[in-house]
Amino acid sequence: MRILLVYCHPCEESYSAAIRDRAIASLEQAGHEVDLLDLYGEGFDPVLSAEERRGYHTPGENEKPVAAHLERLKACEGLLFVYPTWWYGPPAMLKGWIDRVWVPHATFRMPEPGKPIARVMTNIRLVGAISTLGSPRWWWWLIGMPGRRTLLTGISVLCAPKVKTFWLGLHRMDSVPVETRKRFLDKVEARLRRIA
Repeated sequence: MRILLVYCHPCEESYSAAIRDRAIASLEQAGHEVDLLDLYGEGFDPVLSAEERRGYHTPGENEKPVAAHLERLKACEGLLFVYPTWWYGPPAMLKGWIDRVWVPHATFRMPEPGKPIARVMTNIRLVGAISTLGSPRWWWWLIGMPGRRTLLTGISVLCAPKVKTFWLGLHRMDSVPVETRKRFLDKVEARLRRIA
């Protein structure tokens, strides 16, 4: 499977980088092809400009500023996000990537009277997210798991009809011991090796 791994963290020495590296190694060892999209490393601009917003609904025009990213998105069969959860959601850089790259006509069809939003990214059969969270699991659940819902529910309805999704989260990131972090990396590896 061709997997686009969208990675988002500004610090190369972060635990998120360790997750990214374990994910890439696990996927490649399982025979998958990985395209790493490092948003900070590639200097992605997450800001949707006024000009882009005005052309947001214009087919073709809305694709020009992010054509290279759309090409990579359209070439993948699996989409994996690796990022820290900040303030209950994805970092601004990742949210900006979604805002700018997931544009109408190229990635979904706008709703019409009596019809819901329509999927276009039927090449994507798997959407997964791996994140760290400072909050305890119970609190994150209580507030509605906003980041998870954005990436897994919001994105997956635009993908293949029988898209598979998964979520792995390490809660209480700021206080868990090193052994817990090591076990989580093993959990990441085990989950990714099961991707068919």
